Amino acid sequence: PNVNYKAFKTSGEVIDVHNPSGLPDANHLDHIEEPYINAQIISQSEYVGAIMKLCIDKRGTLTNQVYLTDDRVEITFELPLGEIVFDFYDRLKSISKGYASFDYFITGYKPAKLIRLDILLNGEMVDALSALIHFDHAYNFGKKICLKLKELIPRQQFDIAIQAAIGAKIIARETVKAVRKDVTAKCYGGDITRKRKLLEKQKKGKKRMRQVGNVEVPQSAFLAVLKMD
Repeated sequence: PNVNYKAFKTSGEVIDVHNPSGLPDANHLDHIEEPYINAQIISQSEYVGAIMKLCIDKRGTLTNQVYLTDDRVEITFELPLGEIVFDFYDRLKSISKGYASFDYFITGYKPAKLIRLDILLNGEMVDALSALIHFDHAYNFGKKICLKLKELIPRQQFDIAIQAAIGAKIIARETVKAVRKDVTAKCYGGDITRKRKLLEKQKKGKKRMRQVGNVEVPQSAFLAVLKMD
């Protein structure tokens, strides 16, 4: 499902926000509200503990628990819709060995401490990686994204700075080091002057690439970020 947030501006205007880029500037934002769901999960009793942990990790609140039989339990959680969009169902099936059923309906909107987290590659914002995330999780999530991107972005001929930012504040940083090409491999003996010239030329070339080159980000990196907790 597509998640629709409501941004309340200081002017009194209410804006529907479908993605982080649509969020008003922080100076004009009063608060944000997010949709909540009532989630009903039926599972064998042996998996209830793991299911509860999953729901609580997703900012859920337990509202009811009923034993349907000796080994089948129905648990009801109130959860933010945004927390179940990407991988909740897959993880639920995994921890319940495929036996859990899941149904939900939207109950309404509640105020939320959500902020926009941006990812920058060599100083340029990557809109597809921006996210609305709960303030309490933002710093840890930013660090995890930077580490994951460092794993997945292939090394290129220039350093790639990966940064997580909240507004103008950088909260996490990792660097993908450049692939070092041995431009002096064909220099034999002690031709120090020629080696130095080749290294200087390579250095200038790398600087130019860093300024104008686009960082290649594999599709797997975007998908991995979407599925991160």
